[in-house]
Amino acid sequence: MISPVSLAPPPAKVDLTPLSELIERIAPGAPFNYESMPGGASTRRYFRVMLPAGKTAVAMFVPEGPRPEEVQKLIERPQWPFLEVRALLEAHAVDVPHVIAEDTARGWLLIEDLGEDTLANVLLRRPNDKLALYTRAVRDLARAQTALQSMPADSVVASRAFDEELLRWEIEHFREWALEARGFALRADDRAAFDAIGVRLAKRIAGWKRHFVHRDYQSRNLMVRPSGAICWIDFQDALLGPRVYDLVALLNDSYQEFDRAFVEARLDDFAREAGLDESDRAALGREFDLVTVQRKLKDAGRFVFIDRVKNNPSFLRFVTPTIRKVHGALARLADDEDMRALASLLRRALPDEIAGARVP
Repeated sequence: MISPVSLAPPPAKVDLTPLSELIERIAPGAPFNYESMPGGASTRRYFRVMLPAGKTAVAMFVPEGPRPEEVQKLIERPQWPFLEVRALLEAHAVDVPHVIAEDTARGWLLIEDLGEDTLANVLLRRPNDKLALYTRAVRDLARAQTALQSMPADSVVASRAFDEELLRWEIEHFREWALEARGFALRADDRAAFDAIGVRLAKRIAGWKRHFVHRDYQSRNLMVRPSGAICWIDFQDALLGPRVYDLVALLNDSYQEFDRAFVEARLDDFAREAGLDESDRAALGREFDLVTVQRKLKDAGRFVFIDRVKNNPSFLRFVTPTIRKVHGALARLADDEDMRALASLLRRALPDEIAGARVP
């Protein structure tokens, strides 16, 4: 059974008493000073708290702590997924935030303050660092996938996966929100064709070998340390899935634009780090384009969902660029009958958003 993500917006007011008691526990007698921090599309709230000796930490309030942030099959766990996945990643040499203190019974974590240097923010200030940062990010991902090929059978990550049902749900999310919710209803024949293509695409992707998947490995969820190391955040929804899923999130990031040569070079970096031969590198590129179609359709629908259901319109400006990334992948998959049919269908349904798409 697919578990629905919470439809509630982040709470406007949060009882900070548990947080003040948490600070008192780790720094007795210290004044309780804090400031609110911006959040994203989830129900979580963040606060920067001041600690003695000029230090700071980030307090994370998670009103639905053990529940998944993203849609997936609901599996009850005794520990928050964030904490369980964090421990798994740390044990496999992945850079993740340190946990300072916790009161999960009341919804609070106190973690290392990584500052404001997301990969996205660093690129705005230092665009010339793009090559080095993205090379590191894809190599880190390849090493993590290799290290995590073996994980405890009872791990939360091992208990959930991108199966046909979940992949199909994500494709249908596009139809429901990016099309129908915006008044772009498909003709009856196009609706039947879209649904059939979605079933076959989900079945194809679900049949590939599964690897560790962060699920949202993109420029707003990677923090750049002063040393240049990259620290992963927002990994609580990690699961098993296609090896290219996180590569698509990173290199077809809805918040960034890269030319095709840059993307291909980073896929080469990943292939070298993962030890792929020439044949497997070619397969990697094909898988990348197929998952781009699936993942970016889902993203376009998600941005509309966040606006309509969570009253957060800030992601709407990424809908058209995201759909155009799908169109670019479909053009590279023109030898595939389903992908040709899907490209034609989308041109009929969304002619204005497809117009102007770059097709390298």
